Amino acid sequence: MARLESDTRAAARGWSDLTIRNIFILPTLAFLIVFNIFPLIYSLGYSFTDFRASVNDPVNFVGLQNYRELLNDPNIWRNFTVTAQYVIVSVGGQVIVGFGLALLLNRKIPFKGLITTLLLLPMMMSMAVVGLFWKLLYDPSWGIINYALGLGSFDWLSDPDVALYAVAITDIWMWAPFVMLLSLAGLSAVPQHLYEAAAIDRAGTWYTFTRITLPLVAPILIIAIIFRTMEAFKSFDLPFIMSGQPTTEMISIRLYKMAFQEWQTGRSSALAYIVLIVVLAITNIYVKYLNKVKER
Repeated sequence: MARLESDTRAAARGWSDLTIRNIFILPTLAFLIVFNIFPLIYSLGYSFTDFRASVNDPVNFVGLQNYRELLNDPNIWRNFTVTAQYVIVSVGGQVIVGFGLALLLNRKIPFKGLITTLLLLPMMMSMAVVGLFWKLLYDPSWGIINYALGLGSFDWLSDPDVALYAVAITDIWMWAPFVMLLSLAGLSAVPQHLYEAAAIDRAGTWYTFTRITLPLVAPILIIAIIFRTMEAFKSFDLPFIMSGQPTTEMISIRLYKMAFQEWQTGRSSALAYIVLIVVLAITNIYVKYLNKVKER
């Protein structure tokens, strides 16, 4: 009755339901345009100039010069290589650990809710806190990791061959619970009668996992991989806080130094758009594969 009276009053004022909804949506659209779309367009314009935020020199249009110089810079490609290594190790570890934990928790065990909550705690913590916490754990003098593994005074974060993997382990510890949470949702949606039919046919554990569990959970896993790949590719906090080695200088750190230490604003804007294109390309590949998996 109240809804009918409201619709009647709106109709009397000449407003339809669609108009009323649009009125409420407009503030959100304005917020997105001002704080998201406008900076994107603004920075895109800067990427074609030699603008430097630290000086008041006239801004000159240089066309694609910034993009050409960046793509021909071997140091930039080295940063992309480091980033790719980090993404593969970090995301791969998160999927293996997260999905493994989900398989262990996808059964009736005591205190399942409490254990799941405790496992989710790392991803609720601040990246800066996690970075500093693990930096202390890796410390060669009093870090507990060296003590537990019997490595003496081995310096994880100063060794150029190990530093990147040490940071990746921290990222795995922090974000494997995210993959675990999505995997648990996927595992809980698998029809139980499929497992019962497999048990009647005396199918082995490996056969059941590869033919039932993994194919049905694969779409959820791919979604988790998409999200974690995007986040890992632009990861900045952990490698910046934990290690200053050249082998851990990811493209996000190089972008930060170029923009806020060297003040090459135009060039850094161009690099940001190159990173954006790479992330979109990788995501597009994942989405196409996800669509293929859903069609099976």
